[in-house]
Amino acid sequence: MKRSTEKEMMDLPGNPKALVVEDLRNLRIINRYLGGYRGVIKGLKRLVGQDRMKRFSLLDVGTGSADIPKVIVQWARKQSIEATIIALEPDPVTAEEAAHQTQDCPEITVIRADGMAPPFQAASFDFVLASQMLHHFTEDKIIVLLKTWSGLARKAILVSDLVRDPLAYYGIRLITRLFTRNEMTRFDGPLSVRRALTLKEWRALFREAAVGPFRLVPIFPYRQMTLISVST
Repeated sequence: MKRSTEKEMMDLPGNPKALVVEDLRNLRIINRYLGGYRGVIKGLKRLVGQDRMKRFSLLDVGTGSADIPKVIVQWARKQSIEATIIALEPDPVTAEEAAHQTQDCPEITVIRADGMAPPFQAASFDFVLASQMLHHFTEDKIIVLLKTWSGLARKAILVSDLVRDPLAYYGIRLITRLFTRNEMTRFDGPLSVRRALTLKEWRALFREAAVGPFRLVPIFPYRQMTLISVST
């Protein structure tokens, strides 16, 4: 299966608000049950645990409705760890929904801004997280983004994303048609898989980016979590 360059609906302007909000709700369900949360927490546990950190700061780029930052906060609270999270989102409707979804999490601040040019000084965060975001870009753009974020992270970049595979494509196509009538979810879900990279391609891309040593871990089903160490 060749990688697609077709744009997802969520990447296009002018989508009706109700369509976007329902799609974000569907994405929260998919993240919960198909490994989106599990992969990020697994990676964060490793990073926080190896340095025995009692507090950390994190920039979540392309946060969507900020469900993953919220899961991180809930995990950190249980571990008595102080988390400070900036959730970055360029789309106004999505940023508004993120702010609504995180009203009960003072640890999270939602900022409307572009991940290509984050409005922060160098080494502003312990970690930078990109979850289900990088597959939206070309390989060249992904490398530029990783290099940009490496200047913001003091310790590591976490990349959680999809893995392109025919079984993943047909599986999410079936799932989205069974559980929702939302046009955006039905279109973007399968296309996201087609826009993703294979495990081999992800590894080659991280090597080419040369940001720092990395550890890639496959996450069931058809996801990967990569921890990229950076030095400031």
